Amino acid sequence: MTRRELIAGSAGLAAGITVPAQGQEPGERPKPPPPGVRVLNPRERVPVSLIIDDSTCLVNLAHFCIPQFAEVFPANYTQNWRALPREIPDSFVRKFGEWCREHGVKGKYSVVPYPACVGWLDRDLPGWTRRELDASLELLRSFMAQDWDFHPEMITHTWAIDLRTGRPYPERTERFQENWGFSVGRSADELAAYLAYALQILRNAGIRCEGVTTPGGFGSRSRPALAQATLEACRSVFQVEIPHYFRDLFTGEESVAPRVEYAAGLAGPNPRCVVHTIGCTGDWFGGWDGLEKGSPDQCITADLKGGRLPQVIARGEPAIMVCHWPGIYFNGQEHGFLVFKEVVRRLEAAYDHLLWMKLSEIARYWAARELTAIERAPEGLTFRAPFPCPGFTVRLEPASDQPPTLKRDGQAVPFRQARSVRDLVPGTWRQDGPARVLCFDLPRGTSRLAA
Repeated sequence: MTRRELIAGSAGLAAGITVPAQGQEPGERPKPPPPGVRVLNPRERVPVSLIIDDSTCLVNLAHFCIPQFAEVFPANYTQNWRALPREIPDSFVRKFGEWCREHGVKGKYSVVPYPACVGWLDRDLPGWTRRELDASLELLRSFMAQDWDFHPEMITHTWAIDLRTGRPYPERTERFQENWGFSVGRSADELAAYLAYALQILRNAGIRCEGVTTPGGFGSRSRPALAQATLEACRSVFQVEIPHYFRDLFTGEESVAPRVEYAAGLAGPNPRCVVHTIGCTGDWFGGWDGLEKGSPDQCITADLKGGRLPQVIARGEPAIMVCHWPGIYFNGQEHGFLVFKEVVRRLEAAYDHLLWMKLSEIARYWAARELTAIERAPEGLTFRAPFPCPGFTVRLEPASDQPPTLKRDGQAVPFRQARSVRDLVPGTWRQDGPARVLCFDLPRGTSRLAA
């Protein structure tokens, strides 16, 4: 069995099982927009993103995780882990990052703080020199951070850590594996402390995080506590305005639109919410261990019509793909990377209205989309936004004959007309039959749109 099959079959815990997520508390919501007003996707495009799991500095998690998983489930982890490389080199990180930048690709890249108990990223990584660790961290900070959010994937991705001692719990059972039973039955405060511990290690290492990723089944049976813990931990350690987390992926008919949860204080000085960003594919690239060859056809077929991504894009929901870093590297053969390149090539051939975004950018847009109060006023529309949001896009029908302007703090900012959807950027508008579509950077607080 694969890791995913094992978790799905034994406990129903893996991120990636196509079962409905238990509903978390949505919290406060404003009244719906008035008739004729509709908030659209950013710049009238469909967000696309890539989630990379099981990544960190230098350590190939597949090599080090398999024997630790096998200690609990010996019959299910029989891969020859000794034959797998112990390192995924920084040269590959740069090669991958440079190609992605050329194609505008953005997403999330995990940075496991104490990967498989090998070493602490803010201290030492046995097997590598301090200079090598520092160079790896600097590569993330100075290069990858432009296009990728960073998440801890808990602390170790294997054995749970006793926060009182900083050491793994001595009991070697499923109950003390992060991927399986450790989170079950724990309170939001307990999980927040655990997440904050992971986040603080990365903060010490100079890696900023606005969200977290759960390894395997972490949080599956503690979803409300996980959401609240993410909100508290990210705000506490990094003062994140809109925390987000990746827990689930769905490959069936379920909506994969982000879920804005625990919204509170929207009209006050300290608005709060947390966003659950959801993947829409399985790992169809190279597997979690770099031993399962994938195919681009599951994402999008060669005729550009079939596969999972066209289904999601047609619904206008964010098409967030999911992969694992060892599978992208594929033990130096880079098979998963080649599959991903072909998926991107097909997306570029099939669509001209996609927008690559980090998870934090998607989370911010959905928070603004759901939590901004919009009301009609004599001079146009009034927006009361608890959070600022770039590229906020609305459709108005009927539209005024007057040139549109956005008014904030007594200043009126005019719009210029865009010729097509592709030209729609902040500060522009386009005519859509009897309606107008306007794109602008939404400020926090009250602003007025005359359109």
